[in-house]
Amino acid sequence: MDIQTIKARFGIIGNDPTLNKILQVAMQVAVTDMNVLVTGESGVGKEVFSKIIHQTSPRKHNKYIAVNCGAIPEGTIESELFGHVKGSFTNADRDRKGYFAEADQGTIFLDEVGELPLSMQAKLLRVLEQGEFIPVGSSRSMKVDVRVISATNVNLLDAIRKGRFREDLYYRLNQINLCVPPLRERKDDIFLLFRRFALDHAEKYRMPSLSLSPQAKQYLINYTWQGNIRQLKNITEQMSIIETKREIDLPTLQSYIPLVDSYSLIVNDNFSDEQQDEILLTIIENKRQINKLASEVAQLKEIVKGLIASTNTTPLLLPKPEVQYNEPVEDPADMELNLAKMERQAIVKALQIAEGNRKEAAVKLGISERTLYRKLSDYQLDK
Repeated sequence: MDIQTIKARFGIIGNDPTLNKILQVAMQVAVTDMNVLVTGESGVGKEVFSKIIHQTSPRKHNKYIAVNCGAIPEGTIESELFGHVKGSFTNADRDRKGYFAEADQGTIFLDEVGELPLSMQAKLLRVLEQGEFIPVGSSRSMKVDVRVISATNVNLLDAIRKGRFREDLYYRLNQINLCVPPLRERKDDIFLLFRRFALDHAEKYRMPSLSLSPQAKQYLINYTWQGNIRQLKNITEQMSIIETKREIDLPTLQSYIPLVDSYSLIVNDNFSDEQQDEILLTIIENKRQINKLASEVAQLKEIVKGLIASTNTTPLLLPKPEVQYNEPVEDPADMELNLAKMERQAIVKALQIAEGNRKEAAVKLGISERTLYRKLSDYQLDK
């Protein structure tokens, strides 16, 4: 099977040489049982490479199970992965197979493997080294034959230095590494992807397809795309639904993807969750201060207009110098509550735009999915 056939089968758009190279490697390694680690930024399409490897491997007729390690609460992840026996904990009213047992003879894809707690990393290492695990509450080990493909947007070597990831597990997972390039490094593919998404959404919503003006097309190609392919797809769908004009000009496109994306500042996975939260709150507060500054500028403009309109014979009545803001000046004690309210509103808005998809909402907010789940609980939005 050649690369073009693989692209057509799995819906891969683009001719970037780096992309073609990792596709070739994926096809070569598929016939082996080597563990594969797929790395790259969030939204680049890492999971599609795990599907290619499984579907072109000798295991293709057996199960393929994808697990998002960052979305499973730490208290239940062992049971989810390895199962449990009846009575092992409250509400364990029957034996339950875990994902590894379900994927026996097949492939398991561990997305966001860098989010695994250290205790689970040790258990995963045992599966990789000995092909066995112990279900929660059991004293008997179970044998399993599973090929493991994992993915992460975290720098695992940095996580190892910080004591957050086991070095021995890293080398077990990383027998073969596929590093998927970010969209901004595939400039020749950006417009091809946009056109594909525009056609797909036109067919889905039964409307004419979008096109771009020359200036808008250039802006699209030069944008940094911190959310990568997922961000491009979401924006194309939003414009397909909202815009009545089917040719998108530059100002319209900029209203969806501003030149400076504030949240791109905190997509850096080297930050801890707490640091990301602090930066997010700082950005929200900075935006608030900018809005106040804009209000001051508007007031100064009115003063200038009054000066221009005045004459030598007409007394000039200048506006009162105090700046009137759209919102009252807050006491420092109230600042934290108001910032929390703004953060809650940002989370709700992101979930609305992502149509309830929490992974996509986390990307839009520039925080990890685990952080989003914690904040949903803090703000009682997880019900």
